[in-house]
Amino acid sequence: MAEKNRKEELEQIEDRVRTIGVLTSGGDAPGMNAAIRAVVRTAIANGIRVCGIRRGYHGLLKEEIIELTARDVADTIQRGGTILQTARCQTMRTEEGQQKAAAICKKYGIDGLVVIGGDGSFAGAQKLANLGVRTIGLPGTIDLDIACTDYTIGFDTAVNTAMEAIDKVRDTSTSHERCSIIEVMGRGAGYLALWCGIANGAEKILLPEEHDYDEQSMIDDIMECKKRGKKNYIIINAEGVGDSINMAKRIEEATGIETRATILGHMQRGGSPTCKDRVYASVMGAKAVELLMEGKSNRVVGYRHGEFIDFDINEALSMKKEIPAHQYEISKTLAL
Repeated sequence: MAEKNRKEELEQIEDRVRTIGVLTSGGDAPGMNAAIRAVVRTAIANGIRVCGIRRGYHGLLKEEIIELTARDVADTIQRGGTILQTARCQTMRTEEGQQKAAAICKKYGIDGLVVIGGDGSFAGAQKLANLGVRTIGLPGTIDLDIACTDYTIGFDTAVNTAMEAIDKVRDTSTSHERCSIIEVMGRGAGYLALWCGIANGAEKILLPEEHDYDEQSMIDDIMECKKRGKKNYIIINAEGVGDSINMAKRIEEATGIETRATILGHMQRGGSPTCKDRVYASVMGAKAVELLMEGKSNRVVGYRHGEFIDFDINEALSMKKEIPAHQYEISKTLAL
């Protein structure tokens, strides 16, 4: 019995995570630095070495790997962007690139990897897990388009940045009695547009999930609002719909009302993260280390129903996320 217990103890010691790597991949998001900081400090507090990997998977393949100390992540929680930089990497989509990445992790003694990014980043983490590198994914994207979680790192900051900008556009739009089309980011997902549309009291929200919209109906509504004495008309346009500049020209020609397009662009990615993004990202970063210490791999940390939980990456990638239909209907009612 004693011999069996000793054997199990030796296996646990051998299986223990000694070095954790952390990288940010894909688009940057406010709060990523809070997650990095939490990974580093939680690991060090438990006697685990941490390697920072610059420029995501691209940097991993180029061996841009540095050791991180608790001091290296000091005074970073309030900073937007990512101190490790980020990049997109087509090579990581190939079997050759994945095998090379796994070999580099082995070379540097990285037996656990925390990947902060979106679905594409998780797909890379999944491949590395299949090649023997324990991986944990953290949802870092301003788009809120990861199906397994109600929260993604950076969304809260981005939506507040966009909301404040739209408030300012409405001020000048009212002064000039204009129609304003304001395009927000989100790629093929309309969450930023929906939230801003409700928060800013927009008259119209255009979502990629709605596919086709009736431009003539929108033009008729603009004219009706003008007759009722309304001094502005705000259209929130999702990036996945796009064409804001040409749309503004068409509306102005059809209505005779001065119409301007404002594309908020990458300002939505920057800025100091909100309290929510700092706290939630910190908890997620700490949980990622805890999962690795438990011997877990191929997991994604998520937030659902008020709790931080984790999912199998395969399960997470197979989930589909849709715009809450009830919220969209509410936005239409409130725009009357």
